[in-house]
Amino acid sequence: MNFKKINHIIHLWLGLSSGLIVTIISITGCIYVFEDELKLFFFKDKIYVDVPFGGHKKPISELYKIAQATVGKEHPIQNIEIPIEANRSVTFRPTIKRNSKAYTYFGELEYFKMVYMNPYTGKVIANEDVKFEFFRIVLALHRNLLLRKEIGSLITGIAVLIFVIILISGIVLWLPQNVAALKRRLSFQWKYTTKWKRKNYDLHNILGFYSSFFLLVIALTGLTWSFDWVENSVAWVTNAGAKTKKLKPVLSDTLQPTRKVLPLDRMYSQVVKQNQNAEMFSINIPKEKKGVVNFWVYENEQLNYNRTQYQFDQYSAKLLMTNTFGDKNNGDKLKAMNYDIHTGRILSLSGKIIAFLASLISATLPITGFLIWLGKRNKSKKIIKIQSMQSSQMNYLNSSDKYKIIVENNHD
Repeated sequence: MNFKKINHIIHLWLGLSSGLIVTIISITGCIYVFEDELKLFFFKDKIYVDVPFGGHKKPISELYKIAQATVGKEHPIQNIEIPIEANRSVTFRPTIKRNSKAYTYFGELEYFKMVYMNPYTGKVIANEDVKFEFFRIVLALHRNLLLRKEIGSLITGIAVLIFVIILISGIVLWLPQNVAALKRRLSFQWKYTTKWKRKNYDLHNILGFYSSFFLLVIALTGLTWSFDWVENSVAWVTNAGAKTKKLKPVLSDTLQPTRKVLPLDRMYSQVVKQNQNAEMFSINIPKEKKGVVNFWVYENEQLNYNRTQYQFDQYSAKLLMTNTFGDKNNGDKLKAMNYDIHTGRILSLSGKIIAFLASLISATLPITGFLIWLGKRNKSKKIIKIQSMQSSQMNYLNSSDKYKIIVENNHD
């Protein structure tokens, strides 16, 4: 058995074993690529607010107080997102409460809410359980198949790892043995005269080959969320094997008088003054007494990698540390860019379109591949059936009929 035959067997059976999961991951990935654009359209009643004439936004501390009263003290606010656009609402997310014994996404998330607020009036636009939100379900299905994170992430990770092997084996199978055949394949001439089985075969090969390089990037970046060893390996290679020093974490000074009010306004004013062109601010509030308040500044609301982190003492509002994208080593830079590469955001709208089309093709590959296997399986059965016919029965057929049978089975 030669290498190409072995490679074909690997490609076939790995594809059959992981096809359903790959299709689910791919379809949900298609939807989630344009999450931001779709949310702005479907959730516009929550996202957009009327801007009053000459109106001024209320202080962040006041909005934070209203949001905390809305969800109750038993659910402390953990994150605040503040878009700079005048007509956008401010969102508050309380601490997520999880059930570690549950096996499904819905059972695991016992409490997962989001508060949308008008920054001019302090009016709560919505206080909803977002675990039932469409895009949250799509993301949970994409990452964990609606299972608990530890279980679902492992299953999808293994399926994607298999998919990477399938893509590589598919490229090897596609490559012809000579230059002339390679030129013909690269031109991918579509023949309208062939039967649907041949068209399905051509679709699988043509679309599979030309999308495989984009899909490899998407799959490999996705694996970093399932397996730490993938992320560590990429960082090691990117840093040329050099060990990197981890920054010593900064802590708030707990010897100061216990705060009655979180000094968010003082922190926010410092950050705004230094980032006049920012599109969004995200604030993470610590649960621990020694924890720091993290301000994330987004120059582009849709890009995660190029953001600046400010860390403040939660009692004195003293700036303790600033981290920019440029301060990171190569491994950490690639890690920061991982999500934007995975979703195509790194190339703006064109990148999203590429990621969408590649994911759409990816969803079809297991289906077209299964149909190819099914067709060959049925063909083999027909050949065996013909070969098993008694010679006495075959004698009743003239040479023309025998020829028709052989031709029909060879072209199925």
